[in-house]
Formats: sequence, structure tokens, C-alpha cells
Amino acid sequence: MTGYSDPQIKRLIVKKRNSGKIAVSDDWGRRHSFPTLYTPQDIALLSRTDNAHNRLSGPATKQLFQRARNVFKDEKFERLKNISISHIYNLRGKRQYLSQAQTFEHTQAVQRNIGERRKPDPQGKPGYLRVDSVHQGDLDKEKGVYHINLVDEVTQWEIIGCAEKISEAFLHPLLADCLEQFPFVVLGFHSDNGSEYINHTVAKLLNKLLIEQTKSRSRQSNDNALAESKNGSVVRKWMGYNHVSGKYAAAINEFYKQYFNIYLNYHRPCAFATTITDRKGKHKKIYNTYLIPYEKFKSLENPTQYLAPGRTIEKLDELAYQYSDNEFAELMQEVKSKLFNQIKL
Repeated sequence: MTGYSDPQIKRLIVKKRNSGKIAVSDDWGRRHSFPTLYTPQDIALLSRTDNAHNRLSGPATKQLFQRARNVFKDEKFERLKNISISHIYNLRGKRQYLSQAQTFEHTQAVQRNIGERRKPDPQGKPGYLRVDSVHQGDLDKEKGVYHINLVDEVTQWEIIGCAEKISEAFLHPLLADCLEQFPFVVLGFHSDNGSEYINHTVAKLLNKLLIEQTKSRSRQSNDNALAESKNGSVVRKWMGYNHVSGKYAAAINEFYKQYFNIYLNYHRPCAFATTITDRKGKHKKIYNTYLIPYEKFKSLENPTQYLAPGRTIEKLDELAYQYSDNEFAELMQEVKSKLFNQIKL
């Protein structure tokens, strides 16, 4: 009610008991304050110095004041040469300083309102893709090719493309071609926060195809784990780590489209997890099911409802069973050897 602190109240009570009254003096209620040492002229000098030197640290600024007085004999810095470093920061908070000094802002993180920052939830439906990039090394300051890896979360259907560079001009046609290779309708596109995917060009492409775009959350390393695991078990295993010049991007991309992507989805088994929950509610994944991605797609309830326009199960069966798994793998290996011989040359 009084606005006084507890020690103040106690002192007033003791005074009342001892003298019977509380006299109001001239300094009653006034706070103690130190005399003003640095004048508005000093603050103006500080502002002028900071503007000239892009606002150095406190110790460096004090050194400038001392040099101005002792070396260059400027009497205006007589008081400032002895200022404490901490008080320099106090003066920088004064209204007069803020009105005269240049404004410096900390570097702001890039904010893009493209894509929703969350983990996709396909609910057992195919068409929700995880996307990531793999760089094929540098050599003598020359960038290698970039592999673009798109993996469906439910069926593990995987489409890989290759671009000479990772800029929007190269990625836009490549992504459009990769999305067209999926036999089912693509509903979601999830990537990390790299600028190669989080940009208006990709967003415009996905919006045109009515594809939902999401991006990984901060400090959630598992948000894009499926694509990252495929980077190692598929892309790195088959394409290696050595530098590949960007001029071979078109040939590699053609190999992917005509052979490698067909091999991955119609002839290469993938492990699918079964989640087991114990008595304490802890979830454990057991990989005891191995299926070809196409067989996984056919095992879904009424898979024809997910097919893209112009695709039928009969046409996909014809492509899947034209060769046996070993026959197509050997054919793919033969074409891959010729491609690698070309790259080495």
C-alpha cells in the first residue's frame, strides 16, 4: 500500500516508537543519485567516435579517447579519457546517443514462409516423398554433379536424378521429370531447409501439381532420416565418393531414368519395419519384412486408387516382369560399367 520496502517500513516504525512522530524532511522519498560527470557534449563525442569507427568494443573506444587527448592534444576528450569501459556501454543506452548514432542490427536469420515446418504424416498412403541431395565431390575447385534423391515414405519407391548444378535453373526441370516418374499421385514433398528446395521456383512447381510442401524442424534430425539413409545405402554405394564432373550429369541422369530407377523399384528388395510395443509402452522397430517397392505398393488396400492418370497395374506389371531380378541387375551393371568408363575418360 505504501510503496516502501520492508526495511524502510521497519525504520519508520522504530522512529515512530522512539519519537512518537514521523517528521517529513526536505529529502523525504528522494532517491540517492550520483552527480552527473559526463555532459551531453561528451555523449556527442562518443556518438561521433562510434559513427566514424563503426562502433568498436568498449576497450578499443577508450583507447581512442586516450589517444585523442594524449597524442593529438584534443582537450574535448579530457573527461572521456578516464571513463570506465562499463560506463561507455551505459552512455550508449542514453536517448541522446541513440538519436545521433548510426543504427547497427545483428545479422538476422533468413526467414522464408515457404513450406510448413513439420514432419509429414502419410497415414499409410503412398505419395509422401522425402527429398535430399548428394554432392559428388570437388576437384581443383570444380564442383561435381549433384544427385537428387526422392523416396516415398510408405512404399520406399525411389527416384534419383542428376543435375550439373544445384541452382534453381537446373533443379526445376529435373524435379518435374522425377515427379513424373512416380506411378502414383504425389501428395507431399518434404526436404531439409536448403535453399535448393525452399525457394519460390520449387514452391510454384509444387503448387501447380497440388503437392504439399513441408520442411524439417530444427533439432529434429530424424525428420528426413529415410532419404538420408538411402543416400548412403543406394547413392553412395552405387556411385561412390570420387569426383564426377558436371558435364556428365545428363548421361548419369539418363542412366538413372532408363535403368537404375527401374532396378530400384522393380527388382531390389527393401526392408520394412514392424513396430512392436512392450508392456511399458516403448516402441521397438523390427525389420523382418523384405519386399520390392512395387510389391509393397501392390500390397496396399486397393492400390489402383493411388495411381497417377494414365498408369495402370497392367502396364506396371509388364515393366516389372519383363526381366527377372538377376537379368535386369546384370543389364543395369553392364550399362553402368560403360557409363563409368566414359566418365573416367
